[in-house]
Amino acid sequence: MKLDLTSAVYDSPDARNALYRRSLTVVVCSQVFGGAGLAAGVTVGALLAQQMLGGEAIAGLPVALFTLGSAVAAFGVGRLTQRSGRRLGLVTGFLAGAAGAAGIVVAAVLDNPPLFFVCLFVYGAGTATNLQARYAGTDLAPVGSRATAVSVAMVSTTLGAVAGPNLVQPLGNLAAELGIPALAGPFLLAAVAYGLAAAVMFVFLRPDPFMVARALVGPPSPELLPPGDGALTSPRRTPGSGSGVIVGATVMVLTQVAMVAIMTMTPVQMRHHHHSLGQVGFVIGMHIGAMYLPSVLTGRLVDSVGRLPMALSAAVTLLAAGLVAGLSPGDSMPLLTVALVLLGLGWNFGVISGTALIVDWTPVETRARTQGSVDVLIALAGAGGGALSGMVVGASSYAVLSLGGGLLALLLVPVVAWQRGASRGNDVHVEVSAR
Repeated sequence: MKLDLTSAVYDSPDARNALYRRSLTVVVCSQVFGGAGLAAGVTVGALLAQQMLGGEAIAGLPVALFTLGSAVAAFGVGRLTQRSGRRLGLVTGFLAGAAGAAGIVVAAVLDNPPLFFVCLFVYGAGTATNLQARYAGTDLAPVGSRATAVSVAMVSTTLGAVAGPNLVQPLGNLAAELGIPALAGPFLLAAVAYGLAAAVMFVFLRPDPFMVARALVGPPSPELLPPGDGALTSPRRTPGSGSGVIVGATVMVLTQVAMVAIMTMTPVQMRHHHHSLGQVGFVIGMHIGAMYLPSVLTGRLVDSVGRLPMALSAAVTLLAAGLVAGLSPGDSMPLLTVALVLLGLGWNFGVISGTALIVDWTPVETRARTQGSVDVLIALAGAGGGALSGMVVGASSYAVLSLGGGLLALLLVPVVAWQRGASRGNDVHVEVSAR
């Protein structure tokens, strides 16, 4: 029956599009839950570490640990997906994230820092899986709609990701009633949310879009290429195609470092200036909303205006975020909100444009493995940004950290310029990669 289905999808553009839409719908549903899961660590991870261990220098460690864990998970999920499909890879990753979140709650109850650190590492699997799920929507997407497919998957994360931080206060109250430290409350939500995301993928992601796409590898079908698009479905056949992967990865890595560094220490900065947990949750919720909510518009812009111009937009927006955060008074919640919204928006531009470049330049035969490897780099970059952020603030100030993050994003400018030069020598891919 599987071969018959694959044959029907290959022979019929309508069947292929129906499967593409179904897969994207399943990804959307799972991402709603996944977004709620990832928000816990972002919102209260640093505060919980500070409560258990004390000191600002240690506050960036949770983000570093669960981001490092996400690096290991990204590698594993990518390899598992390449071998056994998206469904098994994503389900395994989400279940690991749920187990890690539950373990964090136990560690907080026991006041056990070693267990806390181990479970933070495992919890990172949910973050990596939530990010890798964006690729599932692109497996059967037409070339000219790949960024749009990524954006639809990402925007669906918004509901859970924004709701999570804004539930910090009620979840903290619930946790206190259960005899659990209030700051561990959001991790209760994360455990349930990641578990539900795994259940949605396990039950509904059938047939597996990646396995179908791999079975469909062959002579390019005209329907896979929009009119006038010069991209090939198998960029491995194009000399110099590796530059697109390098640039896409670099865009996402620089974007991730700048975003994570500033975001990690913002709750600590706010608490120093006597903002409530509810206010911290609101600012982080607005930040996460800006990371995902504009995705539909961003995806269309990346597909129409181009990958590289939107990467430049990411650099400018992240610089603006760093300037606003660094120059704002610590007690100004409106300005901190603006800074974190700009930070999320810049991340959104960078991740969608970088993801589209990766998908454009990788063949299905190695796509999931390459995507997993790239996400490892992104996760390691985030881990470094999270770990160093606390050290930078401890040695200097939040303002120095924010301004440094904004200036770091400007490195995207020479990266884009290099890719434009490389694409001039590659007539086959010039339309997709240089736009």
